[in-house]
Amino acid sequence: MPESKRLVDLVQSRIDEFLMSREPIVTLISSDLTPLTDFSRQFLSGGKRFRAQFCYWGAQSVRVADTGPNAGQSGAKTPAAAAGGRGAASTAPVPLEAVVSAASALEIFHAAALVHDDIIDNSDTRRGAPSAHKLFESLHENEGWSGGPVTFGRASAILLGDLLLGWSDELLDEGLDAVADRPSARRARLEFNHMRTEVTAGQYLDILEERAWLAQPESQLLDRALRVIVYKSAKYSVQAPLVIGAALAGASADQLSSLRAFGLPLGMAYQLRDDLLGVFGDAAVTGKPSGDDLTEGKRTVLIALARERLNDRDRQALDARLGDPTLDQAQIRALQELITASGAVERVETLIAAQVAEALNVLEIAPITATARQTLLDLTDRVTRRAY
Repeated sequence: MPESKRLVDLVQSRIDEFLMSREPIVTLISSDLTPLTDFSRQFLSGGKRFRAQFCYWGAQSVRVADTGPNAGQSGAKTPAAAAGGRGAASTAPVPLEAVVSAASALEIFHAAALVHDDIIDNSDTRRGAPSAHKLFESLHENEGWSGGPVTFGRASAILLGDLLLGWSDELLDEGLDAVADRPSARRARLEFNHMRTEVTAGQYLDILEERAWLAQPESQLLDRALRVIVYKSAKYSVQAPLVIGAALAGASADQLSSLRAFGLPLGMAYQLRDDLLGVFGDAAVTGKPSGDDLTEGKRTVLIALARERLNDRDRQALDARLGDPTLDQAQIRALQELITASGAVERVETLIAAQVAEALNVLEIAPITATARQTLLDLTDRVTRRAY
């Protein structure tokens, strides 16, 4: 997808430009703050950029005129024309800089969430490199400072995540300032705010399930695991970026409704794939240790389905070992075999297929541009068949 590749490059350039503009503000306070900007740049370099792409294609799906990476080419159509006359949108085209800034703001928000998530999960690696709190821990050790490096690392990473959260808001506002249609800008801001609340709530629910599952009725565990997926990942990873981009471009109510209906099941499928990778993923590809979700004690849909089919002895063995950070590779393999033997992997694959089918059914009739429809179809395949 050449246009998506150009978008990824634009997003990286916008992030780099923004960080460069903020670096003097931080380092003017003290050169001791240099690690904050250095680590920010490190965590915002590369990545899949799925959220940025969904934001951009949300805007493109309702765009009045093509002002994207291919701007200037002839033959651009209005959304009504491209979508066969369905679902009229705003008549004011949104500037490319506004969409790229919003997409970049989502990526900075995501980086902040990952920094905090790694602290919560006691995860030492991210994309095959040390996580933020481990970088700060190493800084403490290398400098020979007093006190505990672990405490320093975690505290510093929390502050880095907070800084990135604030910067994501600043960058979004810069993008919204470039939008002439102020109601569309306000709608995009409201959608961003709503996403931020929901993903924070979802993160809490994830923590809760790791610890409170034993007090819940067995019959509710699967539904509770699905609830975590909805609010921690599905809406935040796919649905919200789509809707933020579309709102920014002046989408109609019908268009927003269709994109929500498409984005939620696709986001569910995305996270279900992630749950499989968290247990069975190749560390050389995912950048995280194989079986990471097992040592972290994630009570995912995969685990809930496995528990439904295991006998009492095997279920007790799974429960006893899940969440043990000292598990060795042999113990991890034993748990992987237990989960596979339960049939849970096949059941999750079936759920993924069903969620994808639901999303594609919506996409087929959604009142959006033909180009966006095809690209969203391609993205659907990429996010649900990935190996990392």
